[in-house]
Amino acid sequence: MGEENKAGAVVSVSGQSEDALVGGLTEGAPGGSKVGERKLEVKMESASCSAGAANGAMGSQRDRSLVPERLQRREQERQLEVERRKQKRQNQEVEEEKSDFFAAAFARERAAVEELLESGESTEQLEEAAARLQGLQKLLNDSVLFLAAYDLRQGQEAVTRLQATLAERRQELQPKKRFAFKTRRKDAASATKVDAAPGAPAAEGILASPPPLNEEGGIGSSFVFGFSNVESQVLEKRAEELHQRDVLLTELSKCTIKLYGNPNTLRLAKARGCTLLCGPVSTSVFLEDCSDCVLAVACQQLRVHTTRDTRIFLQVTSRAIVEDCSGIQFAPYTWSYPGIDEDFEGSGLDRSKNNWNIVDDFNWLARDMASPNWSILPEEERVIQWD
Repeated sequence: MGEENKAGAVVSVSGQSEDALVGGLTEGAPGGSKVGERKLEVKMESASCSAGAANGAMGSQRDRSLVPERLQRREQERQLEVERRKQKRQNQEVEEEKSDFFAAAFARERAAVEELLESGESTEQLEEAAARLQGLQKLLNDSVLFLAAYDLRQGQEAVTRLQATLAERRQELQPKKRFAFKTRRKDAASATKVDAAPGAPAAEGILASPPPLNEEGGIGSSFVFGFSNVESQVLEKRAEELHQRDVLLTELSKCTIKLYGNPNTLRLAKARGCTLLCGPVSTSVFLEDCSDCVLAVACQQLRVHTTRDTRIFLQVTSRAIVEDCSGIQFAPYTWSYPGIDEDFEGSGLDRSKNNWNIVDDFNWLARDMASPNWSILPEEERVIQWD
């Protein structure tokens, strides 16, 4: 123990003050300031290490909690991708199965129709061929959603050729008329007659020798009924005249044509500024080389070729097809007349099915961009006084 000196300070045995021995924390003690600073630094470093360790422990816990979430998210994304690929593969297999079924059924029915047309020597055989041909067209129409554009085009061209052959066979079986001279009156009534080819006999409302379609259209000289070479006239045909006939309208200018009834096929070619209103057509409607026209047609299939600036009010059970066209506008079929319900029943068309706004453009193959060659007619422009 230290002894107290005269000044009252406690002195250790070694003669140093007790304050200096305690650690030199007093500024006046020799070396006391440096030792205190070192102890303070040690304490701060210790505290910093403790805080860092605590933060590190918290960060590790947070990282460990995030790892399962990331893994779960990645696993979910992987499972979704696997499911998408599986669904895509299944859809592709279904489409391939449907395409194979269509190809087999179409080939079988086409062969049956061809056999009936080749051996058909009676009206009954031709009517059977016509019925099976309508079934073939329906098979094609029902398959448009999964068929490739090429297969659809090939199928429609095959059906069109068979329709042409059927019309030719029907014409061959018709009894030939006895030749007789006939005086033609030059009055307003003659506007409703078809101008026959030079040297051919003319009959009322019948095109005796119609110009054939080109090979691309796939139709021969099978149309035996219609109007040709008429300008600025109102032309009409009634149901009893049109029933299941093949109609040709060609080289008309600024005419209004009204066809009441149920034709088998309809072709409009080289028309300029015309309005065509037609009842339900059992099979196909063809437009070729027309411009500035307005049409109201109902049919199984519509094909428009080399036509521009034309509005079409359409009822169609398959897809409309445009090729080499521009400025074509589509809207729903709105024409009506007394007896149209009976004509629809006779045509075999399904009135509840209308794909008027589903159009295939053979000149536009991009799926992610709309074709610039056709569009939907705005609703405010669809109000038309047909009569």
